[in-house]
Amino acid sequence: MITSAFDALQGVTTVEADRYNLSNNPDVFSERADILAAIKDDADAVLPITVVDGQIVKTGAYPTIDELSDYTGLVFVPAEQTGGCCGGDGGCC
Repeated sequence: MITSAFDALQGVTTVEADRYNLSNNPDVFSERADILAAIKDDADAVLPITVVDGQIVKTGAYPTIDELSDYTGLVFVPAEQTGGCCGGDGGCC
């Protein structure tokens, strides 16, 4: 869900949304004293960390769709699912 939401945000010019991974982007984490302090004792308990306008707003879980809407001012609408092979009454799976 979070990947799809970030993919959707890439096309929105009024929102800057970036994702970083501690293993792949340690420099991004080390530049923020507040994030270093948060992950110092137990990174597994506080990651992922969500930062909005420079402030940590959530730790320990990805934001929900409602939270993303609150943070961005946008309304996220789930993509319609198509029947596909395993959907509907086709019985092909």
